[in-house]
Amino acid sequence: MEKIIFFGLVIPIMAYVLYLGAMAIMNGFKSKEANRAEKEQSESETDEISETASEQNSNLSDELTKLNGLKEKGIISQEEFEKAKNKLLNN
Repeated sequence: MEKIIFFGLVIPIMAYVLYLGAMAIMNGFKSKEANRAEKEQSESETDEISETASEQNSNLSDELTKLNGLKEKGIISQEEFEKAKNKLLNN
């Protein structure tokens, strides 16, 4: 009789503990997957931003090179060069 009472209490308690452990493990996997997806999304956004910035930097350097060429050829004055350069750098 004591064995029946003991196992009648221990088995449900053990099953509940195993259930809690399994739920904790599953929640951990879900959180890990969510973090991985969020990290990939932020990395792709960072890549897009860096690509845009590098394109803008190359366009800016090209424009400054053109302005410098115009100044060296005497087409624009030093003052006009400075104004155009400041305009490019401030945008």
